[in-house]
Amino acid sequence: MADSHSFQYWQDKAKGLTFEGRAFINGQWYRAAEHFDCVSPIDGAVIAQVSHCNDADVEQTVIAARAAFEAGVWSQLAPAKRKAILLKFADLIEAHTEELALTESLDMGKPIGDCLAVDIPATLRALRWTAEAVDKIYDEIAPTGPNELGMVTREAVGVVSAIVPWNFPMIMAAWKIAPALAMGNSVILKPSEKSPLTAIKLAGLALEAGIPAGVFNVLPGFGHTTGKALALHMDVDTLVFTGSTAIAKQLMIYAGQSNMKRVWTEAGGKSPNVVFADAPDLDAAAQSAAEGICYNQGEVCTAGSRLLVEESIADEFMAKVREAVAKWRPGHPLDPATNVGAIVDETQLNRVLSYIDSGLEQGAKLTVGGKKAEPVSGGQFVEPAVFEQVTPDMRIFKEEIFGPVLSVVRFSDEAEALKIANDTEYGLAAAVWTSNLSRAHRFARGLRAGSVWVNQYDGGDMTAPFGGYKQSGNGRDKSLHAFDKYSEIKATWIKL
Repeated sequence: MADSHSFQYWQDKAKGLTFEGRAFINGQWYRAAEHFDCVSPIDGAVIAQVSHCNDADVEQTVIAARAAFEAGVWSQLAPAKRKAILLKFADLIEAHTEELALTESLDMGKPIGDCLAVDIPATLRALRWTAEAVDKIYDEIAPTGPNELGMVTREAVGVVSAIVPWNFPMIMAAWKIAPALAMGNSVILKPSEKSPLTAIKLAGLALEAGIPAGVFNVLPGFGHTTGKALALHMDVDTLVFTGSTAIAKQLMIYAGQSNMKRVWTEAGGKSPNVVFADAPDLDAAAQSAAEGICYNQGEVCTAGSRLLVEESIADEFMAKVREAVAKWRPGHPLDPATNVGAIVDETQLNRVLSYIDSGLEQGAKLTVGGKKAEPVSGGQFVEPAVFEQVTPDMRIFKEEIFGPVLSVVRFSDEAEALKIANDTEYGLAAAVWTSNLSRAHRFARGLRAGSVWVNQYDGGDMTAPFGGYKQSGNGRDKSLHAFDKYSEIKATWIKL
């Protein structure tokens, strides 16, 4: 047998892999009347036929989810018992690590090494951390006189629909389903049609772990059909979403048109990565800048796509950045040596290439990459690109590309850097590199972003909330703050 770290091992394993494409409704596999082809961006091969759930499918799923919630088979379990089942769910995911990692790589195009090192461990951390937290959250007793008792308690909201994106299918699902299930809700997960296969696999593992029928359902389908039906449904209590700002806005409209369901969104980003001349380690900052735009093919909501560099070090620093980005090269995602995989599909690849054309047309200088690549025949690949001589009004600097395209702007002082960094409709994340402690605090406070990283890019763990300012959305994933989205807060006042 080939070594488990070898390209050949993963190629051999892929040949024997089969995929479940049916929906999972009320504890059973369900083949919808329509289906769509699931195409691997690695080589264009159809790897599965996936159910496309329609309005009727959504209706029966919501009915099942509501019935399970009202029956109390999950919602009325003691938190410690829900915790034990969720921990078993995580153990089963870990036992299927290779299958899930390989599925994610083939379905979405990300390197197998990243699936193993990041996606699976992060999914497990989200489930286990959240499960462990649920029986440690206390309700409150209000301060009253001796003749009254005031209680503030959390209750599950009911039926939660989670619509998740294609770039981190398992992680984004775990961030949402873990606290929703832990609180006792019934959940309907709609994965992206671009990468639905691991979500479907999770459904079977959840049932095996002991999550009752109707409590966790998976409905594959398209956003404009399946997603819209969930958003408009009068008996879905809460909708949580990660994806584009445009779709987030539409979902909020649907909520208003239906039952005013709570809508929590994590939407787009155009994150600034600000490097001052006194950065403690320019080599580390350059490597981080490269990783911040190249990792996951740049298909990251927090990608450091806007690099702001202080003028006095710009020439020196950009030489380091160009060298670092050049080491990120497209390759076959099943090769463990690959650090840049395939763009998720042809539509997204064409979007990335159109922005590269726009940068050139508007006068930016392309100094690294930017060409379509073909390490695998029929695949969707692009070389990570670096644009210099960029101005803040250019499309590549203002609009979310969701691909490995870095735009670089130089600044002269702190005030100018902060103005440029905040000059965006988004506010998901930002980073600042400086050795000056006062500046680090001052600049971080001035940044209008939900996450700010100092002398690093993309820091934090499950204890830190994640979400955005402005048109990057509302609400927070991760941490104890995530439970707020899946809870009703009830005040009970008793006359003694």
